[in-house]
Amino acid sequence: MCDQRIALNGFYVAKDYPEHLRRIRFKDPDSEKTSVFLTNNMLLPPLTIAALYKSRWQVELFFKWIKQHLRIKKFLGTSENAVKTQIWSAVSTYALIAIVKKELQLDASLYTLLQILSVSVFEKTEISRALRLDSLPPETAIGPNQLSLFDS
Repeated sequence: MCDQRIALNGFYVAKDYPEHLRRIRFKDPDSEKTSVFLTNNMLLPPLTIAALYKSRWQVELFFKWIKQHLRIKKFLGTSENAVKTQIWSAVSTYALIAIVKKELQLDASLYTLLQILSVSVFEKTEISRALRLDSLPPETAIGPNQLSLFDS
């Protein structure tokens, strides 16, 4: 819709970034939504700039999904391989839990199932039994799967 060359005019902003910027106004034909993009790239065509920003938004949504569903609080390494390994491990775990949920026809959320598995990882309980929330007997005293630290 619009491709303009602009300069920032606030005192501190203009002092910190005196270069001209490019302001592109784009109307998405699919959603009829209008977006405005600022860039310092003066060479690429406006539609390419809009496509890049649209792709970037998909990346942002992907990382938002990762934070909400995969419980990755921080990356353990900074190399590309470390980040990819951590993401693929988390996605694989999420997919396996989703498969288990479907196979066992569980009503609990994936988050709840991940919580149960994280606390019962060292118990000798079958996964199918540990994840069946309604069929578990109420917790009693120390059972055969747990050792006692103190003699009572």
